[in-house]
Amino acid sequence: MAAMTAPAPLPQPAQDVPVWAGSLTTVRTAAPQVVLTFDDGPQPGGTEQVLAALSETGSTATFFVLVSRARRFPGLLAEVVAAGHEIGLHGLDHVRLTTLPPEEVRQRTADARSELEDRIGRGVSWVRPPYGAQNRETWAGLTHGGLTSVLWGIDQEDWRPDVDDDHRLTAALTGLAPGMILQGHDGFAGPEDGAFDGPAPQLDRGALLRRVLGAYADQGLVGRGLSEVLLTGVQLREERFPS
Repeated sequence: MAAMTAPAPLPQPAQDVPVWAGSLTTVRTAAPQVVLTFDDGPQPGGTEQVLAALSETGSTATFFVLVSRARRFPGLLAEVVAAGHEIGLHGLDHVRLTTLPPEEVRQRTADARSELEDRIGRGVSWVRPPYGAQNRETWAGLTHGGLTSVLWGIDQEDWRPDVDDDHRLTAALTGLAPGMILQGHDGFAGPEDGAFDGPAPQLDRGALLRRVLGAYADQGLVGRGLSEVLLTGVQLREERFPS
């Protein structure tokens, strides 16, 4: 019998991060569903518009919440939960985590998760770092307590003040396929949240979402929250570390 050749060892990431480390970036599914996610809320004038558009179209979504805003607008957070949508953690605030020591990232994330879970009365499984910015050390801090880092495959660019809704609709259709994760926003983080990103975009977030969901419907697709899509799908993860 010929001797078997030992398989080559798998490459090991730096900083002792396991080979399976990564962020959820899409869902493999045959169901005609797109994952809808919204960041930076809750925010008056934005969250209500998004909730109304979701209700009118029979859609569900995952809202990545800033604890700094949940403290200021607890009633809006309660409306999101009461409408049956899923809550994920966007952060204690909108500070770019890659500017912080890893241990501080871990502690801030743990504290924010605990407070958010207390506020909504249920567990939180998903986390999305502000700006999607993470390195290997940040990722380790974010996921230390069992959270899964969630990024996206489609960005409708509703955070940009220099584009119009026609551009945003085109962006929301670019790369569209079942299981893709759309990043949208129901708010815009400001200096009070640790963000210094210039002027907020001027748009009707509900009107934009209706256009996006209408275009998805034309292609036979519906919008659903992440956990709902995963009922019939499989997580796909990537070692994606945009800083």
